[in-house]
Amino acid sequence: MKLSARKVETAGVGRHGDGRGLFLYVKPTLARSWVLRYQVQGRRHDLGLGAYPDVTLAMARQKATDARRLILDGDDPIAKRRQAQSKTFKDAALELIESKRSGWKNAKHAAQWTSTLEAYVFPTLGPMQVTKIATADVVGALKPIWSQKPETANRVRQRIEAVLDYASALGIREGDNPARWRGHLDNLLPKPTKVRAVQHHPALSHADIPDFMEALSTRKGVSARALTFTILTAARSGETRGITWAEVDLDNRVWTIPAHRMKAAKEHRVPLTPAAIAQLGQRGAGTDLVFGSETKAGKPISDMSMTALLRRMEYNNITVHGFRSTFRDWAGETTGFPREVIEAALAHGIKDKAEAAYARSDLFDKRRTLMDAWASMAKAQTEAHNVISSK
Repeated sequence: MKLSARKVETAGVGRHGDGRGLFLYVKPTLARSWVLRYQVQGRRHDLGLGAYPDVTLAMARQKATDARRLILDGDDPIAKRRQAQSKTFKDAALELIESKRSGWKNAKHAAQWTSTLEAYVFPTLGPMQVTKIATADVVGALKPIWSQKPETANRVRQRIEAVLDYASALGIREGDNPARWRGHLDNLLPKPTKVRAVQHHPALSHADIPDFMEALSTRKGVSARALTFTILTAARSGETRGITWAEVDLDNRVWTIPAHRMKAAKEHRVPLTPAAIAQLGQRGAGTDLVFGSETKAGKPISDMSMTALLRRMEYNNITVHGFRSTFRDWAGETTGFPREVIEAALAHGIKDKAEAAYARSDLFDKRRTLMDAWASMAKAQTEAHNVISSK
């Protein structure tokens, strides 16, 4: 006879069947748990379905039904569970990104997902079993950036939520999503729109740039060249890390960053000074990375490599992105270049729609003069120890 809710609650010590291999086991301690007994290739297996009362009779029957479907499809539920338990958050995240790739408008979305998860999530949640990630784990990953980078942190939260939803859809997670906002994390974290964002990246004073560049010139390696190049071009670190030789026109001294690699999703041309070109090194094939990792072939240097270099140089209170602020302050405070030329050099969009409608030129020639002046001010020893000849 099938079990009833009352029978499950009152059954004595022993094994009590519900039919089709589903049993309730009651231990001498009166602890109760569910087991599905089944056979695969002539061998008997017992699949634990959880303990009562956390798993009710109805839930145990549903779990048993799901397991039987797997068996009919030729799968072993226990082997499937072991496989699921070995899947890490990083495994699930990379699978999700790959599954979504064809539906995204351009490769930038995949790059953004990957870069934010690598920077803010994989160090903590990456190696964890995706089945075991709980609210405390999610909060622990978000808290360090929640107040400092609220907009980024909220996007990271949404991506964690999506990865955990993906794991649930695969059938390897159960229960509510610990990264959900409404009715859950909104009780533990302040609303992102209420958090006062840090407006400026810690930056070096432009008056200190020559001394900094002289110190940087004594450093060797790809990270030193990449950081020097980033400063001399006023580029974002991600734009530098992803540069390939196909983007570089040495004859015309132009670096053309394709739209999918730009924050504004618009192609951006960067005039290259001789000092910047000197950092590029030996020319490679078109798809080769200019600043490839020294340890992982075919991969760019890591997001933290230039920051780590700053820390080794004992510049602990500035960021790589902050050099764009240094450039902006120098250009605005000490030169006569128009604001629109400076903003174009930083690839900043024009917020005023009327002004933007008339700004059809990228002011390239004027920007070349600006970048020559910047390189001249910052040159110090930029063409010293850290340079690899481009010839």
